[in-house]
Amino acid sequence: MYFLSEELFFPPVSEAYPDGILAIGGDLSAERLQLAYKSGIFPWFEEDEPIYWWSPNPRMVLFLDELVVSKSMRNVLNRNMLKVTFNENFREVISNCQKIKREGQNGTWITNDMIEAYCKLNEIGIAKSVEVWQNEELVGGLYGIDLGHIFCGESMFSKVSNASKVAFIGLANQLKKDNYKLVDCQVYNEHLESLGCREIPREDFMEILKSN
Repeated sequence: MYFLSEELFFPPVSEAYPDGILAIGGDLSAERLQLAYKSGIFPWFEEDEPIYWWSPNPRMVLFLDELVVSKSMRNVLNRNMLKVTFNENFREVISNCQKIKREGQNGTWITNDMIEAYCKLNEIGIAKSVEVWQNEELVGGLYGIDLGHIFCGESMFSKVSNASKVAFIGLANQLKKDNYKLVDCQVYNEHLESLGCREIPREDFMEILKSN
């Protein structure tokens, strides 16, 4: 286990434990967070815990050509009842991701300190959001880190059925137009798998990450 100091440093991701944890400590400064994501690392911890830094193996990703849009989702999109925007209300999106209740979880890993840290990244154009609106009300969305060739998804929320899927599909379609290589989804879950995401070896992910 690596214990980080004030020095801007992360160990190689190959040093991570089998569960993906790599280091502990440090801070959530804009400089450290940018270094983390560019190094294939992200923070994940709960309130009153020290900062834990992760680089899981395998890594859950979406190759943009592999996006799956089911027939039922195509019907949702074709009805045009949900409007998608990009980076119009980052703070509201991340705040909703913090507050939304999730099955099997007692609380959230998005602490108030994390909200402020990522809002600072949004101000300098590194962190970005996708919003989903219904009748001018924010009903879903997601946020993450934009590395220019990879979008590192962090969290999503949905207040109405399918809103987070609409956000993800909207993001993926836009990234494909802009010639991005993939969406980093970090770790496996069934919701993402249904959209075409799959696990790849961390070594393969790092090769793509460093290719830009």
